[in-house]
Amino acid sequence: MFVSLFLWIFWLGFLLYFAYKLYRSLRIVSAQECIIVERLGKYSRTLHAGFHILIPFIDYDAYYHTLKEQAIDVPPQTCITKDNVKVEMDGILYLRVLDPQKASYGIEDYRFAVTQLVQTTMRAIIGTMDLDTTFETREVINSKILEVLDQAAEPWGVRVNRYEIVNIAPPKSIIEAMEREKKAQITKKAQISLSEGDRDSRINRSLGVKEEAINKSEGEKQKRINEAEGLAVEIESIATATAKGIQLLASSIKTKGGKEAVKLRIAQRFIKEVEKIGQDGTELVLPLNLSNFKSVMKSVLGSEDKKA
Repeated sequence: MFVSLFLWIFWLGFLLYFAYKLYRSLRIVSAQECIIVERLGKYSRTLHAGFHILIPFIDYDAYYHTLKEQAIDVPPQTCITKDNVKVEMDGILYLRVLDPQKASYGIEDYRFAVTQLVQTTMRAIIGTMDLDTTFETREVINSKILEVLDQAAEPWGVRVNRYEIVNIAPPKSIIEAMEREKKAQITKKAQISLSEGDRDSRINRSLGVKEEAINKSEGEKQKRINEAEGLAVEIESIATATAKGIQLLASSIKTKGGKEAVKLRIAQRFIKEVEKIGQDGTELVLPLNLSNFKSVMKSVLGSEDKKA
């Protein structure tokens, strides 16, 4: 009774195990995935997307790989720059499995290996740079790390497409010093801008004063020119009128009674001028005997009388 029960349990377990192995021999592989199959402990083939049948107890699905691009976080680590400043840096890398066989047998864990290689390479590169350079040359650092990874990851059957630094965190004291320096630079630029603005304002004002003075001088010059031209025209007009008057006077003298008219006109002008002198309220000594008007006129017109 006990033996038959034992045999029944044994065959039941064997059937269950055989059914499980038979189930495991039927494999459906999804797109962008692959399975490494070993036969009796050796590499047999790589299964890609589709339906596949394995030989039970002989074939074994040893490794599973995804052919999609994978994003792997690189843990933060402390690096020392060339000027002995500790900075904490982390990043993210993107890789893809190109050869599943190499990824399975070339290295035990390619994800861990790539992460460790990134960290060691980053420490080496940061050690050759100053702190300021690390902030300014992120792309250079990424390119150098990617170059090293391409060479090292080729035997592992993976390709690193790109690497990006996420954070660069210097100590708090360094951050405060950098903030003070940045504030000082901003203040300096503001002062320079204000001084340049004041300088430009003064230059503009001086140019305005200069232009105003030039305009005033040009206006004064033009005014004097216009006045001179006007005076010249006036003098010319007066001279022309005087000449015409003299010509008319000369022609009048030649006519009958002309001389007497001229004498009368001179006498009238003389009397008007004497009246003006008398109205000024001044005392004058005249070399003429004003009481005898006839003698005065003879003195004024004596030469003409003699000729007459």
